[in-house]
Amino acid sequence: MDVISGIDAALAAHGLAIRGLLNFAPDETPPAGRSGTPAKSVLLIGHAGANYWTHFSHWRATQPDDLPNPLDTWARTLLEAIAPEVGARVLMPNDRPFAPFQQWAMRAEGLRPSPLGLLIHPVYGLWHAFRGALLLDVEVSSQHAGKLSHACDACVGKPCLNACPVDAFSAAEFAYERCLAHVRGPNGSPCRSSGCLARNACPVGVAYRYPASVQAFHQKAFASL
Repeated sequence: MDVISGIDAALAAHGLAIRGLLNFAPDETPPAGRSGTPAKSVLLIGHAGANYWTHFSHWRATQPDDLPNPLDTWARTLLEAIAPEVGARVLMPNDRPFAPFQQWAMRAEGLRPSPLGLLIHPVYGLWHAFRGALLLDVEVSSQHAGKLSHACDACVGKPCLNACPVDAFSAAEFAYERCLAHVRGPNGSPCRSSGCLARNACPVGVAYRYPASVQAFHQKAFASL
């Protein structure tokens, strides 16, 4: 656990943290660790709220304007600096083949999806994210979170499902193409500048809600603008 504490301290200096620890079951076939053999465990790295934004912004100011995927690049750079010290291999959500980050998060933190598809936390609401992972060749000592209380179960009216101007969200599906067309279109300015209206309608974790400028950055990336 001293190693885990050291990793958490190194991440905290950049607004990130270990969000979950998971040992893989014997019958799983996880991605390879640093040794090239299947990893024994994974540390999920991310944040709650937008404390990372100041650190990312300072780094971004030193990079070329046309740098692709700057947030992923920043997170990877940080994790690549930490990984050799703990014998880990870095894995990012966008690496192919895609790793089941959401499933790992549900197991490690006991989270469940919201009606929007995003994992909801009883404290952070929808304002948290997993930016990468460290795959280890050894098991880690961890306490399984179990299932946390699901905030959506007690939510009356489900305001997130009624806030989208083009009704992109329903209990059955997320109409991705409809959402994307609206965000890119002439009436999508509120979504582009202040973030997803449905996500902002969620009453859970408002203290951790990303500032409008941070949400605008993510919306621009989502819509490839």
